[in-house]
Amino acid sequence: MNWLLEKILSRLVRKGELSVTDAAGKTHVFGDGSGDPVHIVIHTKAAERAIAIDPTLAVPERYMDGEIDIEEGDILTFLQIAYANMDEIGSQLFLVRLGEALRHPFRRLQQWNTAARSKRNVHRHYDLSEELYRLFLDEDMQYSCAYFETPEVSLEEAQRAKKRHIMAKLALGAGQKVLDIGCGWGGLGLDIARQFDAHVLGVTLSEEQHRVATQRAQKEKLSDRARFEIVDYRSLKGPFDRIVSVGMFEHVGINHYRTFFDQSARLLADDGVMLLHTIGRSAPPAATNAFIRKYIFPGGYIPALSEMMPAIERSGLIVTDIEILRLHYAETLKHWQARFQKNRAKAVEIYDERFARMWEFYLAGSEASFRWQEMVVFQIQLTKKRETLPLTRTYIGEAEKHLADATGKRTGKFKQAAE
Repeated sequence: MNWLLEKILSRLVRKGELSVTDAAGKTHVFGDGSGDPVHIVIHTKAAERAIAIDPTLAVPERYMDGEIDIEEGDILTFLQIAYANMDEIGSQLFLVRLGEALRHPFRRLQQWNTAARSKRNVHRHYDLSEELYRLFLDEDMQYSCAYFETPEVSLEEAQRAKKRHIMAKLALGAGQKVLDIGCGWGGLGLDIARQFDAHVLGVTLSEEQHRVATQRAQKEKLSDRARFEIVDYRSLKGPFDRIVSVGMFEHVGINHYRTFFDQSARLLADDGVMLLHTIGRSAPPAATNAFIRKYIFPGGYIPALSEMMPAIERSGLIVTDIEILRLHYAETLKHWQARFQKNRAKAVEIYDERFARMWEFYLAGSEASFRWQEMVVFQIQLTKKRETLPLTRTYIGEAEKHLADATGKRTGKFKQAAE
């Protein structure tokens, strides 16, 4: 085994049981033997060297290329061992931390997301085959954190609960103009149009998402109330009574936070409400994971709350509520990974084996980051006036009950939350 890699693993893996078979066929065992064992095989000396120098990028990259296999355990269990030990002594591992530290100064250059570059970045991920996403998403194609009111509920019900939770915080009313920034495949916008008789504009930069959302609106006979356009949020004109954005802010980039919130303030009516749902980090600011930036979400960045708040404050928007969803995304990703593995052969047919390996590392790595690292989800509610919403948060729970319970219907529409 590469001498540097062996030294790093000997110092790092104190807890758990990690067996590594090197390129020469020799097996090395690290850890104290506790927990579920993991056995990985490294097939090439080049992979050993790459992992020793930059494990954050090299491990998933070499796994994608077939230079690493997991003979016992799985990616998630492997990452659990890594993270558990990094928490204990990771700060002592100079070379492991050095790669991440060197990336931090360049993060603004990597997130210079002009309108043209944003569209290219979106194309890389969201214009993949619709069939691929249907392999692991729920029936409504919600590609963001679900809301598990109880651990036992299905992914479908948890995603419906997420939409109810967001709609309740928006305090929606009949006939309002609603903007959905980053509308995905249209599920949330269609629900708002259907349940509140609202006029919804959903915007995306993805050709595939726009196609699917538009087809859904036509099929459900909601085209008169829900329309979807390919347009950058920076080009929009307001005002809108309500603005919602779910899972889009991660693609804005730190250089453009001021632009995003200034534009949101311009688009929002004086008595309007905005709900921003985004992945965030509970730790201080950091660079985007190298594997995620290179292969999954180019131009993407997960913000700390401390990075968002200055831009919000300068925009004139008022923060009226912040909720932190902690393990909800870990549970969502657990469901996605299970469904992907069940349909893995189909993913290989659509693309190839390398793509399937990339995608399973992405899903497992993301679950690990929400389960054992600093990733969370922020739901930030914003207004322009202090008196726009009720004095207490009870209206949120009341609205969710109305949305979930058929007895809350009135003439085919759900009661307004603030009534």
